[in-house]
Amino acid sequence: MDRNGHRDVTEVPFRPSVGAPPGAAVLDFPGLAARARSHGLDVHAPMRLAFHQLITVRSGVLRCSVDFTEHELTEGGWMWARPGQIHQFRSPLGAAEGAAVLFPPGYLGTATAAVARLDRPASRSPLVVPEGADAETVRGVLDLLESEYRTVSGPLEAHVEVVRHLVAVLVLRLAHLPGTQSGDTAAGEAFRRFQQAVERDYTRSHRVEDYAARLGYSVRTLTRATRATAGCGAKRFIDDRVLLEAKRLLVHTDLSATAIGERLGFPDATVFTKFFRRRAGETPAGFRIRASGTRH
Repeated sequence: MDRNGHRDVTEVPFRPSVGAPPGAAVLDFPGLAARARSHGLDVHAPMRLAFHQLITVRSGVLRCSVDFTEHELTEGGWMWARPGQIHQFRSPLGAAEGAAVLFPPGYLGTATAAVARLDRPASRSPLVVPEGADAETVRGVLDLLESEYRTVSGPLEAHVEVVRHLVAVLVLRLAHLPGTQSGDTAAGEAFRRFQQAVERDYTRSHRVEDYAARLGYSVRTLTRATRATAGCGAKRFIDDRVLLEAKRLLVHTDLSATAIGERLGFPDATVFTKFFRRRAGETPAGFRIRASGTRH
């Protein structure tokens, strides 16, 4: 915690595990805690990850937060935290048994990344619970992945590629569970382009009309595509992204509300405060005090 009472957030790059195949890490919870300690990190501290982190629980209960939203992970559930998100374990890792699969952007092939939508910022809940045959398939893939990761058989190059392919199978299965995909291909493509544009430009423009003009869609098309894929309108989607970044900056920096508003593209502090109060139900100062006080 810094001198102003803000909970520090650690920027965490992907680092290969010593003596393990390069490119990914497949760990049980004690191994995940040991990995954090070996890098001088507190595994229960808030971290902004520079890699994908897949967490699953085999027994017990694990509470996590991803970008200020609390989640409870129970047996068979999976949590997918993506690069750039702030993740924190909110209960002791020792209270549950499970596994973690970590891999950096660019680890999987271009085709796999495209089909699994790895290039998109997260828009849905990071929590998924496979059921029935899907659950059995995912468990089987994870068992194979853990076994292969622990035991090098044959040439190292072959071992590295087998691990990579098994991670790809796991990611593809999780990304395409029932309920995680939009059936409208055209809407999905429009939303993909809109989402990427918002991630790039949300500090400069908060208007759907601006994105529609740049992307060559009508406002109605973007709104319909966003509602079909993300469950909300296009304007709400933009505002949600701006609000998330405002919360991140309020909790994890000592920037003033005025400076945060300027960074996020608001013309003055009053407009930013009105936006934040309307969307969050409290002032930026009130949120900062409350959130900093509950994240110790």
